This record gives sequence, C-alpha cells and structure tokens, in this order.
Amino acid sequence: MNSLNDSSLIFRYHRDMISEFGADSSRALGWLKSADQQTRFALLAGIADLNGHSVLDAGCGYGDLLPFLSRRYPSFSSYCGVEQIPELVDVAISRYGHLANVNFISRSFLSGDLPVADYVLASGSLNYGSDDPGFIFNAITLLYNHCRLGLGFNLLRSIATNGLLVAYPPELILDHCRSLSNRVVFTDGYADEDFTVFIYREQKHDIITC
Repeated sequence: MNSLNDSSLIFRYHRDMISEFGADSSRALGWLKSADQQTRFALLAGIADLNGHSVLDAGCGYGDLLPFLSRRYPSFSSYCGVEQIPELVDVAISRYGHLANVNFISRSFLSGDLPVADYVLASGSLNYGSDDPGFIFNAITLLYNHCRLGLGFNLLRSIATNGLLVAYPPELILDHCRSLSNRVVFTDGYADEDFTVFIYREQKHDIITC
C-alpha cells in the first residue's frame, strides 16, 4: 500500500530522531512532548469499555499504549502491537514482551497480514504522507477490516509542510468512514492540529473485504 519511497522516508526520520534523542525517548516517535502522546491515548481509550476485549495497536512504536490501557482497563484480554521500525519494536519487546497475552509483530501494519482484534487503535501512525492519493482511505478500510467491534484513530487537520506528515480535512475523512458504517464518532477540540474518529461495526461480525 505504501511505496518504498514512503517507507524509506519514515525509517530515515525515526532513525535520525533516535540518533538525536535516544531510542527510549518519545521524541524518537515524533512527539514533541510525552503529554501530547498521553492526551491522544486518553481519547482513543474512550472508544469503549475495553475490559474483556482484545486490542490491536497499529504502529505501536514502543508499545506505550499498553501500560496506559492496563491502568485504565486492567481486564482487557490481549494486546498485539505492530511496528515496522526494528529499533522501536525491539524496545517494545524488551519492555513488555514478557507479559502474558502481549504480542508484538515486526512489520508494517499496511501489509494487511494482521490478526483480527475486537478493537483496532492507531495513534499517530496514519499521519505519514504517501505517493498514493488513495492511501488514507485504503489504510482506514484495511484497519477497519481487522476489527470485530470498532476502529479508533487520530489524524492531523493542520501541519507545517515538512515532506513527511500530511493533514486532512475532517469532512473528507468522515465521508469515507460513513461509507463503512453508520456509527461514526468525531472528536476534536483537544488539540489545534488533531482530531479523533471512532468507527463502530453495526453488526459484530460484519467484516468488510478490502
């Protein structure tokens, strides 16, 4: 789904940030402040009561969403993090790979070769640009296709042009999400440049084919 050029830019960016700030810094993930990451986690974690449910974290980075969810939903059933940058997933495995019902997959979640989970969450991982003009719509559909109950993600609505990240008009994204489900929830106002979308399945096993 993403071209080699897209992937090489993403790898180079994160490896430069690791070199500058260290492999265990939130700056290596592109967050200016750890609080920004936590704010977005709090929004995404509000998708539902996740106790008793499985979670797929698409573009998990260091797996930082896992301890956040564990504190809020101590009885969620399992967590799977998918991350394409080896330096990041290696840290995630070293921190959390020993925990029960926790698994990390080292590859791009855009490959489509993913497990199905009750809820799929993507924090910041859909913000990268692509040579493919249909990238964001295909990515949202792919992730939705791997959830049993709901998909939650955040996107940028504004960003300074830097050749790596891209912003989207919320209305454009919502139109696509509503083509997948009638149950779509939009949240903004927590950050000037960001918005969050939840897409819920109207029937538990109504899985769409990409």
